[in-house]
Amino acid sequence: MDLLRRLLLAAGLGAALGLEREYRKKPAGLRTNILIALGSASLTTLSITIGAHGGTPDRITAQIVTGIGFLGAGAILRSGPTVHGMTTAATIWVNAAIGMAAGAGEFVMATVTAFLTLVVLALLGPLEAYFERRAGTDGEEPSPRKRTR
Repeated sequence: MDLLRRLLLAAGLGAALGLEREYRKKPAGLRTNILIALGSASLTTLSITIGAHGGTPDRITAQIVTGIGFLGAGAILRSGPTVHGMTTAATIWVNAAIGMAAGAGEFVMATVTAFLTLVVLALLGPLEAYFERRAGTDGEEPSPRKRTR
């Protein structure tokens, strides 16, 4: 029952991130984020089980981080001077951490991390867009604002 709880939490939190990404029409959406969190949770649980039987529990978990880094790198695209996909890559990375926390039985850590990630994705995107508009799209300094009274 504990294993099921860990995997369901990972899948649910991964789904929450995936829904946000789907809503924003980003490449790594619902299924991808569920699978990342679920796979990370499953491998972390397996790693803990191996460690309990005299093996080294860090070997599998260390490879999760490496594999997710490779997956995230695939989401980053360069088009001339601009780079796209950095937020998607970072979301993939933090989603794996959420899955690993759920797989390790760290339910509060997994939930709080997912919540904070959703806050960052939902609130800071519009804030970034505001500053980009304010700075102008051509890279020049914005003109001083006129004071009106």
